[in-house]
Amino acid sequence: MTVTKRHLLLEAAIIWTFAGGMLLYRGSVMLILTAGFSWMKIIICLICGLLFFRFVFSKISRKHVNRIINLQGVRHRFYEFFNSRSYLMMLGMISLGIFLRKTSIVPLSALSLAYITMGIPLLLSSIRFYHSWFSYPSCDRQFNKMKINIKM
Repeated sequence: MTVTKRHLLLEAAIIWTFAGGMLLYRGSVMLILTAGFSWMKIIICLICGLLFFRFVFSKISRKHVNRIINLQGVRHRFYEFFNSRSYLMMLGMISLGIFLRKTSIVPLSALSLAYITMGIPLLLSSIRFYHSWFSYPSCDRQFNKMKINIKM
């Protein structure tokens, strides 16, 4: 199945939203169950998440958007919103998160904060993908531009 670049941008936005939302949800539930809710912990997670977004994830998401937009050709396989290195990194991060949660090497109270801290930059990064998807010309608009250029 092949899709347009615009569709790939939407897929990436949805995946990043899902991952960030899931981490925020799981981290919040673990925080409430293990350590109790604390505004101080949430504020620290928010600050760390924003810093992580600013210095790491904003660059990663920009590279992904640019890679998708600069793909050669019009249609691409539906899974090309990530390159193979990104799939490996995602698999590693998911595996590490599950491993740490299941083995209790890291206490759930601390792991919950890490989940929340990582969920914030993922969710913020998804905004870049949604913005790129929304502003990227659809096939119809590209076709209409081509028709206008041909007539002139």
